[in-house]
Amino acid sequence: MALDLQPDFEQLVDEHQSMVFSLALRMTGDRGLAEEIAQDVFLELDRHLAKIESAAHACFWLRRVAMSRSADALRRRRVRGLHLCVGLEEHHGAPAEERTSPLGARLEQLLATLPEPQRAALVLRYQEDMTPEEIAATLDAPVATVKSHLQRGLKLLRAKAATHLQEFVRERECVRGV
Repeated sequence: MALDLQPDFEQLVDEHQSMVFSLALRMTGDRGLAEEIAQDVFLELDRHLAKIESAAHACFWLRRVAMSRSADALRRRRVRGLHLCVGLEEHHGAPAEERTSPLGARLEQLLATLPEPQRAALVLRYQEDMTPEEIAATLDAPVATVKSHLQRGLKLLRAKAATHLQEFVRERECVRGV
């Protein structure tokens, strides 16, 4: 009977591995850690596959576990005294489609500076296109709290962007000799 579940597991991995990795990367800012988290999430899925009721349930479950594992990894880093880089790691050796524009990289850096709950809510809302109700279910938080995280996160991101993007424009103008 386990042989019957294996193709379903492989299909779930094929369909959702990029989403799980992307969530972990956006939350941690570390490619290697995101890969480890994604592997852990799919190992956990393999152990709980019999409890997955549908494709929609699998997607929900994977998002929830990916966000939870990412938060756990961030807490472990803080406890160990390691500090996260402000931005995502350099894209050395990354495929061209994964490299972002300089402006996109700057926005990723700003996103990484947000408090974890706000970053999680914004990533799920704007990367995964989830409603506040879906985010609340994924993060096991009240809808009002999620809405507050979204509102405060956007406000903080806008304020940081206003300052940092002006510096970015000035740097780009200096480089071009304008």
